Amino acid sequence: MGEVILKTIKIGPHPHISVDYAGEGETVFLLHGIGGNKRNWDDNISYLAKNHKVIAWDARGYGASDDYEGPFNFSDTANDLAKVFDFFKCERAHLVGLSMGARIACWFYDAYPERVKSLVLCDTNFGSKGLSEDEKIEFVNSRTIPLREGKTFKDFSHLIAQSLIGNTQDHEALQKLINSLNMLRKESYLKTVDGFVSNDNLDVFSAIKVPSLILVGELDRLTPPEIAKKISKIIKDSELKIIKHAGHLINIEQPKVFNNCITNFYKDLRG
Repeated sequence: MGEVILKTIKIGPHPHISVDYAGEGETVFLLHGIGGNKRNWDDNISYLAKNHKVIAWDARGYGASDDYEGPFNFSDTANDLAKVFDFFKCERAHLVGLSMGARIACWFYDAYPERVKSLVLCDTNFGSKGLSEDEKIEFVNSRTIPLREGKTFKDFSHLIAQSLIGNTQDHEALQKLINSLNMLRKESYLKTVDGFVSNDNLDVFSAIKVPSLILVGELDRLTPPEIAKKISKIIKDSELKIIKHAGHLINIEQPKVFNNCITNFYKDLRG
């Protein structure tokens, strides 16, 4: 296998969605979290592309993808993903989503179940339906009050990163997360946060009928292992793995372990 060559393209119509892609074989889509972008998968995409066609996107309003009019709706992101599928003439694919990306994967499965081969749901939860009103308010305030007071992401991204990372002494992983947060665009991010607490009420886990792997960091404080265990019990025949020495960003904090988990999962699917 030669060197993996990463390509980038923007897919329209509006909002245009920017994707990185590489490799050949069955398609794997990588879906980032609420504070991320497609660069979050730098330590994963080349490895996975040795045996698969791997596509990592910037969700609408993130990274190099377009901003958009109106509120953030998860149903719109599912349709954006279908648009990317159609561009690549991809009938079915494996979805790997982290945090918000896992919720987008679930929304896509709900809308287009026939197009999903498998799901890898990482460090995720039950959406806003699983939060109390106080928890919703706390989540929104912690993520938006500094911005509404006129601060920039660079003013407080280190605080968010420290709350998400498992080992704050892992300076390389911490800096990658800070860099990711600093790339966020204020208005699009605010819409995403508001959209999460207002319209992510999907309850699809019991209806999932494709092979599913649930991954979570043992030190994840935002979506702790207890939530992952509950999700795994609901999804029939799903597999649960808890990744040691990692918090909420398992693919960045423990990339080798993460890559091996994904690779072994796909090997088992092939039999």
